[in-house]
Amino acid sequence: MEPIKLSLCRMTVTELDEFLRKPPSGVSVSTQKSTKRVHIDPESGLLLADPCDSLAGNVVFQGSLGRSVRLTNLWEYSSFRKSLVSKTIYLLVSTRLPNSTNIKKHYVVSMDGSNPLVRWQLERCLDWAISSVAGESYQVEIDLKDTLNKWAARNLPKDNKTGIRPQWADASFTLKYHSDALFDFPYWFGLSKRRFKLRLT
Repeated sequence: MEPIKLSLCRMTVTELDEFLRKPPSGVSVSTQKSTKRVHIDPESGLLLADPCDSLAGNVVFQGSLGRSVRLTNLWEYSSFRKSLVSKTIYLLVSTRLPNSTNIKKHYVVSMDGSNPLVRWQLERCLDWAISSVAGESYQVEIDLKDTLNKWAARNLPKDNKTGIRPQWADASFTLKYHSDALFDFPYWFGLSKRRFKLRLT
């Protein structure tokens, strides 16, 4: 089967191994023994990925903030928000078969945060999270699963053995803002957690 690298409107989904073999502009890959190191130009890209294994070996994403971004002050929040809506966002996601904990395959989702529709949704999401929580600390998960499901229905083949299409795992990233408030009860009791579905079609 040919490597998957297809676009769905404002989003591009690329198999990780294909991404490592033919990195896009602004991305470089170096090899040290059995480890692949992915480097992204910080001026133009925002990397949200955790280390993982691939057919090429262990993969480390240099300078990545991870899929869970912890912020503790207004400067960090403002800096992250500016990057989110002005750079190309690279998010590592994965698939697995239903009722299985084993990862089937990794993909890199890339989207232009400065695209008018993407930027509008991200800014709306962050503003809504801030205005809707009761405490000073909060957590907002930005979920791409619905958009990826639309992409998968057209492009992701069913498993050869089971005949079932793999399901998405880790198809989101999370911003966690922690203030230094001593008695932030809404956050402690999980009342300041929000989820926003990003729609790119």
